[in-house]
Amino acid sequence: MSVPTVEQGAKTAAEEPPDTGDRHRLTAVTGLAALSLDAMASVAYGPEAIVLVLAAAGAHGLGFTLPVTLAIAALLAVLVASYRQVIAAFPDGGGSYAVAKAHLGPRTSLVAAGSLVLDYVLNVAVAVTAGVAALTSAVPALYGDRLWLCLAVLVLITAVNLRGIVESARVFIVPTAVFVVSILALIAVGLFRSAPVSTAASDGHASVLADNATTVGALLLLKAFASGCSALTGVEAIANAVPSFRAPRARRAQRAEVALGAVLGVMLIGLSVLISRFHLQPVAGVTVLAQLADASLGHNAAFYVIQFATMILLALSANTSFGGLPVLLKLLARDNFLPHVFALKADRQVHRHGVLALAAVSAALLLFSGGDTNTLVPLFAIGVFVGFTIAQVGMVRHWRRERNRGWRGKAVLNGLGALLTGVSAVVVTVTKFQEGAWLIVIALPLLVVAFEAVQRAYTRIGESLGIGRVPEPPQRDRSVVVVPVAGLSRLTREALNAAASLGDEVRAVTVCYPDPEDRAQTHALERAWADWDPGVGLVLLSSKRRSLGHPIAAYVRDMAAAAAPGTRITVLIPEVEPGRWWQRPLQNQRGAVVAHAVRRETDAVICRLRFRPS
Repeated sequence: MSVPTVEQGAKTAAEEPPDTGDRHRLTAVTGLAALSLDAMASVAYGPEAIVLVLAAAGAHGLGFTLPVTLAIAALLAVLVASYRQVIAAFPDGGGSYAVAKAHLGPRTSLVAAGSLVLDYVLNVAVAVTAGVAALTSAVPALYGDRLWLCLAVLVLITAVNLRGIVESARVFIVPTAVFVVSILALIAVGLFRSAPVSTAASDGHASVLADNATTVGALLLLKAFASGCSALTGVEAIANAVPSFRAPRARRAQRAEVALGAVLGVMLIGLSVLISRFHLQPVAGVTVLAQLADASLGHNAAFYVIQFATMILLALSANTSFGGLPVLLKLLARDNFLPHVFALKADRQVHRHGVLALAAVSAALLLFSGGDTNTLVPLFAIGVFVGFTIAQVGMVRHWRRERNRGWRGKAVLNGLGALLTGVSAVVVTVTKFQEGAWLIVIALPLLVVAFEAVQRAYTRIGESLGIGRVPEPPQRDRSVVVVPVAGLSRLTREALNAAASLGDEVRAVTVCYPDPEDRAQTHALERAWADWDPGVGLVLLSSKRRSLGHPIAAYVRDMAAAAAPGTRITVLIPEVEPGRWWQRPLQNQRGAVVAHAVRRETDAVICRLRFRPS
């Protein structure tokens, strides 16, 4: 058997494709499962939001359900077309934040980022509570445990996302497919029925329709349009997470965006057609989607499949935030608006710190709301409309600067989208202000202020470190190494060896106390040290208050004052590294106490020597 030569081995290695991590990235199909659950699940409450508003005008008002839905579908088409352009122009992700940063200035970009952060966090809380609410509606005995159920679902989704976005897509692709197929089947069957199989109103449920029809004015239609636009939340998630897709990233993300828009548009329009066809009206205790399933399919196994699929998808739609927010946090960290730890990637292309931060804040919201959906819904969707509007305005400026072929039509399209989403943002904020939207009005500016404070801190650190400037050539200064010791052992020997390698002069110090027992231990250490004679003197530091760190810090401070200019002082702290995790509580933490005091009271360099006994 021949042995490959060095040249052949190098050639083989060169021919192997580099590991780009694509196996841990999304395709167009898995991208839909990972990033579109929020938008898909919105068909469970978007049409209902329209119907509930129009019901104030009686049966005449409900006649406008389909026209309002068509207007929302038109806005959806505008948004999908716009975000396709955003994906192509900003393949590094970030959505409205990236657009605003390039075309509208840093402050506006931070408003866009803050709105997206709020929307993503609220989406998790609303999705989880809505899914659990659907479960407790089916099993009332679980109602008292809804908070713990919410937290359990959050832990499950977080654990799946810590294994990677591709893993989450694989887990969630089946319930997504079941839900979409079920809704499309419901629409298809309903379109061929001449009359509903059954309705909730006929089953004795009380109608919430207004008794007397009123005039359907522009304000009511505008409010219905704004409420129904909650179905558009999540449309931006794919544009925010373009780096999570396989190469070619932009093309795959664009395909996923178009597929999302097409499926969501068909479902919204189809459900609204059935609402008008069956003359459904809102009733207490039964969702509009449940009424449609009952009317189209009957109260049978298919009805329960749709209800169960809706419940699962509502709970799992929180995954959209786990796919989009960590990428946005990475971009903010890269631009120095968040701690740099959010830019770190773990194995499987996971922004672990972003995932954990989202889970922690969402858990706090769930605890605050007690697992009640109605507490959170008034805060939902405002942030996403702000982000939509900023992205549309930014793309108008983008086309005006680029002025490529057909730029005028694209700019008009984005301008129309900005107008519609801006009006929706204002209407939703005003109508929901007293119900809790005022919290968003306060929280958004506070987030922007926090982003700017983090950037100022990084700017000061960068200036003090001279980042961006060529430093002076390195030079060797005289170095003194101080080694705290408490007794003689292999650890002491290793510490003195390391200190001798680091510095020109080594000083061993030990803290002694006035108690007779402690004095005896100190004298024993002095005798043992003299017998060992390591070539390093032992300095005794007296402490009347039985303090350990402060006497060493004071000694280092006095050394620095008396040393020649340019002398570098290092405190080398020897510590035992436990071989097992359960042995960590056995440590006495002397090293941590000394390091804390020296760090706080001196400018000395701290070096903690870890020694793991064999």
